[in-house]
Amino acid sequence: MNTALITGGSAGLGRALVAALADQGWHVITDGRDAHRLDQLRRLPGADRITAIAGDVTDAEHRAALRAAVDADGRLDLLIHNASALGPVTGETRRRLLADTTPEDLQYVWRHNVGAPLVLTSLLLPTLVASRGVLLSISSDAAVEHYAGWGLYSASKAGLDHVTLTFAAENDAITAYAVDPGDMRTQMHQDWFPGEDISDRPLPETVVPHLLALLASRPPSGRYRAADFPALRAPAGSHSGAAV
Repeated sequence: MNTALITGGSAGLGRALVAALADQGWHVITDGRDAHRLDQLRRLPGADRITAIAGDVTDAEHRAALRAAVDADGRLDLLIHNASALGPVTGETRRRLLADTTPEDLQYVWRHNVGAPLVLTSLLLPTLVASRGVLLSISSDAAVEHYAGWGLYSASKAGLDHVTLTFAAENDAITAYAVDPGDMRTQMHQDWFPGEDISDRPLPETVVPHLLALLASRPPSGRYRAADFPALRAPAGSHSGAAV
């Protein structure tokens, strides 16, 4: 049985990926800060193949618990860095001009979006290398575009891209992808646009088949858009394409 670790699996794209891979027979280890939402994963098809561990990926003890779960399997075929942070709330918004950014803002966003993925990958790298596995980080178009008020988040995603692909440059046994999933109808996206109607954005479940197609085709390490890969149909009888 293949093993995947997906951070931030309690909601949005992370939850959709957990559902799809577990339904296809993978053992999926995942985490999230909201224990109640993680508990809802027990309702998914293939829930007996999901190991959910509540906690914050920036916490060393929590990362040790994730490693222990991987060690119990003795393999890691896929590591997906999905968990991320927009930034501390200021008033009613997380948007802040770079000129107004504080050292605390920088530390908060960098720890979640760059530091934690880097340290967790390093912790799990020997097992990922032994499995000749895949490292996949969920990026954003903000990593290569310049949006007013998004500067700190954008820089962190660019940093995540660089860290992800450097791991592959330093380790021939693994393949690494930084993937822009495109806009999605998630709570995180809604938080970035409070009060706005984002119902025109696609659900994260619609992005998953494109990511599965990327994993199936396993192109060279690099930065990609999910939309670059035609959606891969789920196996007959699979529920992975259904909204959760």
